[in-house]
Amino acid sequence: MLSAFDKSLLNMLQTDLPIAKRPFAVLAERLGTEEAVVLERLTWLKENGYIRRIGPFFDSVALGYTGTLVAVNVEEEYLEAVAQKINEYVEITHNYERESEYNLWFTLLTPTLERQKEILDTIEKQKGVRRLLSLPTTKKFKISVQFKL
Repeated sequence: MLSAFDKSLLNMLQTDLPIAKRPFAVLAERLGTEEAVVLERLTWLKENGYIRRIGPFFDSVALGYTGTLVAVNVEEEYLEAVAQKINEYVEITHNYERESEYNLWFTLLTPTLERQKEILDTIEKQKGVRRLLSLPTTKKFKISVQFKL
């Protein structure tokens, strides 16, 4: 269960991670604690699945990347294994399960179409994958998603 401290820390990470030599020390100061406590809680939050990654957002189009939203129809008993395989790729920003024919969705950003095809081909060949549908980005809509805890 998340403590009030964990929730405050997660809120700060989403919107106000400082650009500093020791950003977690800055967060610790704002939270009235020590850097070691922040690092300990972040480790726990990651190990328990609350955090997948901490990193910046870049303008992928300006950097020359190609994006696609991918919908996958996976046999239920293989869903977790396929999701774990998807999580191995740094080019995949996130994935999520849905209750529909296409029950696993993810976004993929790659520097080349060849790399995109390579990743999609590998995922499509995973045991339990019935169909994969790639929906390439044609127009970008950027919204700021924040989960206020």
